[in-house]
Amino acid sequence: MAPTGKAGIYRGSVKDFPDFNAQQDAEALYNAMKGFGSDKEAILDLITSRSNRQRVEICQAYKSLYGKDLIADLKYELTGKFERLIVGLMRPPAYHDAKEIKDAIQGAGTDEKCLIEVMASRTNQQMHALMAAYRDAYERELEGDILGDTSGHFKKMLVVLLQGTREEDDVVSEDLVEQDAKDLLDAGEAKWGTDEAQFIYILGHRSKQHLRLVFDEYLKISGKPIEYSIRAELSGDFEKLMLAVVKCIRSTAEYFAERLYKAMQGLGTRDNTLIRIMVSRSEIDMLDIREVFRTKYEKSLYSMIKEDTSGEYKKALLKLCGGDDDAAGEFFPEAAQVAYRMWELSAVAVAKVELKGTVRPATDFNADGDAQVLRKAMKGFGTDEDAIIGVVPYRSNEQRQQLIQAYKSHYGRDLLADLKSELSGSLAKVILALMMTPAQYDAKQLKKAMEGAGTDESILIEILATRNNREIQAINEAYAAVYHKSLEDALSSDTSGHFKRILVSLALGNRDEGAEDLTQAHEDAKKLADVSSGDTSSLETRFLSILCTRSYPHLRKVFQEFVKMTNHDVEHAIRKRMSGDVRDAFVAIVRSIKNRPAFFADKLYKSMKGLGTDDRTLIRIMVSRSEIDLLNIRREFIDLHETSLHQMIEDTSGDYRKALLAICGGQD
Repeated sequence: MAPTGKAGIYRGSVKDFPDFNAQQDAEALYNAMKGFGSDKEAILDLITSRSNRQRVEICQAYKSLYGKDLIADLKYELTGKFERLIVGLMRPPAYHDAKEIKDAIQGAGTDEKCLIEVMASRTNQQMHALMAAYRDAYERELEGDILGDTSGHFKKMLVVLLQGTREEDDVVSEDLVEQDAKDLLDAGEAKWGTDEAQFIYILGHRSKQHLRLVFDEYLKISGKPIEYSIRAELSGDFEKLMLAVVKCIRSTAEYFAERLYKAMQGLGTRDNTLIRIMVSRSEIDMLDIREVFRTKYEKSLYSMIKEDTSGEYKKALLKLCGGDDDAAGEFFPEAAQVAYRMWELSAVAVAKVELKGTVRPATDFNADGDAQVLRKAMKGFGTDEDAIIGVVPYRSNEQRQQLIQAYKSHYGRDLLADLKSELSGSLAKVILALMMTPAQYDAKQLKKAMEGAGTDESILIEILATRNNREIQAINEAYAAVYHKSLEDALSSDTSGHFKRILVSLALGNRDEGAEDLTQAHEDAKKLADVSSGDTSSLETRFLSILCTRSYPHLRKVFQEFVKMTNHDVEHAIRKRMSGDVRDAFVAIVRSIKNRPAFFADKLYKSMKGLGTDDRTLIRIMVSRSEIDLLNIRREFIDLHETSLHQMIEDTSGDYRKALLAICGGQD
């Protein structure tokens, strides 16, 4: 039988088949492949319902009965992704890992993501078995092949992990925890340069239990989660490997849930990753992975596989998945504990992380000199767009306001009017947006969202759900000054029902700013969780009274309590019980409270993925977050989507691209 969890409960999705008979199964597979064509349905049904131990016995029985290699016959009869999946299931786990690693390092390029995934997630025993299987299958030493195919600190950490010498003692020394946390801080954040060897030694050798406490201590003494320091101090494949190690130490199930989600999100499916994980975790922790997946992504792993794959390949993957967590509309009981831990970590992390923009005040700023540069760029025949881009995105908003005044004093002209006259298209939109104050820009975006025949509810939601009290009050003043009407009146006349009530409540800018209150948080969570009343109106009123008025730290605690009570994330409950603009508004509030940079990273990704770019959203977020948290958004972007914001912006063109890249502030 495959491994069990700490409590002795089996957490795999594939179990030993009862009344198993290897000889009968071998005959069934032979008959399924005999003659013209093969019975793929029979093959997948049989193989996915047997444990790996039983499949190995079937291979032996097949050899005894027919003098043939079952895996070779399966390779001959099947094709493509389905063949890779079925053949992967037939190999013992260590040999499957060995094949994946061999495929990753042979040929012209190296699949570093595969190396990272396998090496960061396997136990000591699995590492030892992998080394032996690799030696047996390829008559080569895995360590030698890795040494020859990788380099630098990435290579050093892979070799350390490959030894399988991580401490396994659960007895933890508080003094050593404190010392390791201090050593990591001294090796990175507190040091000029980085002592990579210290990171490699501590993260490569200490026990998981010990390291979880080290991470907690590190957060206390540095004010940052260890992940943020790794991103700041390390780079390239070494950085990705160390982040994967940290994620696996925190929760292996969460790491694999994230890998599976990324394998299927967006255009195209990373089938090799999907197959490797579904095969390798089916008898270890697939139930845990499913729970985390459902909690984290608001949909079941089963439903995502169903939407993203097809044919026998899909059927086989769904069998390995083992069930649909959406079918009953409920989580497993264990999901509450997983989600509670996730919230505990994220609530502390979000509160502690320092928000950083990419645009900072220019040193040696000279408003008069900049005014002359801009005037020269726009005077005469033609416009020097490069000169304008060289100034505007590299000044803070406060400096740009001084620049407007200097331009007026020198030339008696309105700088914004001149820029509007000389520039065009998307570049004009970016530059003019940067020249406005943040409140003026938000007010203009809200006005544009409400004018004309239809209302763009998504913009109203994005702005009002993510601004703090001070920002909302400044928007109100700017709106009234420019449009001679209060924002509240404009929202009231342009929206209706509960959606109007939500927007108006947010537009008042009087959210409580106090700390969390655990007793009140429990009561608030109880109100949100109450489903005894079938009155939707009452439900939406309850959500409004809590989500639109309580402080962010308090609401994070409410969400945590909600999970503990219901086994559901609050976002899942909103999606299940509400619809339309009301649902979208509440989801945006929740996501902004959970992790605002991640909320904006997701919106930026969606604005650029697929055919065509949603330039309005792209410009709005890049400009409005440039001095607040765009650096944090960049980090979330690469973590969520495995590509950098800089890389995706490079798919735009011309001067527009130059301006956006200047705001982006660098490559991750």
